[in-house]
Amino acid sequence: MDSCVTAALAARDYECAFLHLNYGQRTEQRELRAFHDIAAHYGVSRVLAVSMEHLAAIGGSSLTDRSMAVTAANLHATGIPTSYVPFRNANLLSVAVSWAEVIGASAVFIGAVEEDSSGYPDCRQSFYDAFNVVIREGTKPDTRIRIVTPLIKMTKGDIVRTGITVHAPLHLTWSCYQNEDLACGLCDSCALRLRGFQSAGVPDPVPYAVQPDYRL
Repeated sequence: MDSCVTAALAARDYECAFLHLNYGQRTEQRELRAFHDIAAHYGVSRVLAVSMEHLAAIGGSSLTDRSMAVTAANLHATGIPTSYVPFRNANLLSVAVSWAEVIGASAVFIGAVEEDSSGYPDCRQSFYDAFNVVIREGTKPDTRIRIVTPLIKMTKGDIVRTGITVHAPLHLTWSCYQNEDLACGLCDSCALRLRGFQSAGVPDPVPYAVQPDYRL
């Protein structure tokens, strides 16, 4: 959902190219389908789906290691959840910047949200500020690429409202960490998403097995 709303915002001012990362996550095929559906919605023909199976081989995350249980949602938890994929966003951004440099792009948009950062250290604004320095230091002298994080300070409710305002195809998105048919409604990602729709006062258009009230 966050990536979709970010794409909708980027499409207002830029000609877009879409990048997707397959890393052996549990819902890899469903996420890939959502990626292609959203690209088709925006008429984006320049798409790149990259296999980064080394992240699954490295392990350390319940998203890629099926011997680890996906932690049930606890929106008040302060530790790093089992769903954290070690340094994933740095891997993603490295690919994105490489491609951006080749195709002459000036910006890399990513749907990072600091609301998630209590669990995910690579969702903090400070991480993206640091990565912008890495880009300047590690690319050609005439390369000018910046990372753009338009949602970074938003709540999930803000993101849903923004998505509706910019007509993002939220019905094409997928957020569940566990299932590819009915979203479980119980993992952290489902809980954050549902809380966003519940806070915004609009129904989530994707199907769920259960939909607890996460506003409490």
